[in-house]
Amino acid sequence: MKTNAVRCLDNLGIAYQLLTYEVDLDDLTAESTAIKVNRPQAQVFKTLVARGDRHGVCLAVIPSHAALDLKALANVTGDRKINTVPLKDVQPLTGYLRGGVTALACKKRYPVYLDETAAALALICVSGGMRGLLIELAPADYCKAVDATWGAIAQRQSRQCC
Repeated sequence: MKTNAVRCLDNLGIAYQLLTYEVDLDDLTAESTAIKVNRPQAQVFKTLVARGDRHGVCLAVIPSHAALDLKALANVTGDRKINTVPLKDVQPLTGYLRGGVTALACKKRYPVYLDETAAALALICVSGGMRGLLIELAPADYCKAVDATWGAIAQRQSRQCC
């Protein structure tokens, strides 16, 4: 499948592997996608669209099982306050439907922030620009392709005692 996201990687000469999976419109979560492609949840990343009060729209790329830490993202972006955009605004801003959002070949080039946990992985999976398609590639290559900034933007689970 040649989506614009895949063509972007081809044009940059970046190595990748495509993974396809069955789409369930009732469950578009990245966690279920990880199971469908037989990859650990920490290796499959989801792309969220956010808007800050100072710098506007950005993309946050975090592990499938994690939640976005809005305070940490605001700190990395230089915004005082940042929130995810309403679902109705995702497609007009990115050109992608929920479940297929990617920073690769986005409608407009937005700043991209990748959670630092990706640095410890040999490969990560990101959306291929459509539901049912993931791209598996090296985190450094992904960063190069989207000009991402690394940051601790996923919420860390706290350990509970007794």
